[in-house]
Amino acid sequence: MPPVQSPTEFRTQVTFRALMQALAMPGQVQHLPPNPNALAQISETLVDLETTFFTPDPTLHLSLLGTGALPESASQANYLFFPQVDEAALDLIAQASRGDMLYPDRAATLILATDFAGLVRGWTGPGIQGKRAVSLGLPEGFWTLRSEAVVYPLGWDVFLVSGTQVLGLPRSTNVELM
Repeated sequence: MPPVQSPTEFRTQVTFRALMQALAMPGQVQHLPPNPNALAQISETLVDLETTFFTPDPTLHLSLLGTGALPESASQANYLFFPQVDEAALDLIAQASRGDMLYPDRAATLILATDFAGLVRGWTGPGIQGKRAVSLGLPEGFWTLRSEAVVYPLGWDVFLVSGTQVLGLPRSTNVELM
């Protein structure tokens, strides 16, 4: 008899598949299981005893501690969670690790809550046929930071979350204003 999967295991597996699909097909919306706090759900899926995290949000911080992951500064954390991207968040995002040429995998992964509305940007790169038009409610400062930080293979992989929808923005994706 096969082992029975718990609701938590099922939820994290569905979330993990959605996150991997989001990175494989940048800018194409993927759906997370219903949950009032998608960032906490993603943290439950991605972080564990061997990872570090940063978030400026006290409630999310407590939730992240429950995963067994260790809190760290914005410059040292593996995963950075931002329920809001404002000027204060941009200052912290600017500190996130981009990796280095010997270990580009040491770059941080950003998980940002945002609206899927705003200026339209054209995304090109692996996993995108032609050019994909994507609208996001991120401040212009984020795009400036990203353009300075991403020099492939260095840079951040980003998950953009709105409700139960998620988009992946890997460092290999080029973004331009349309």
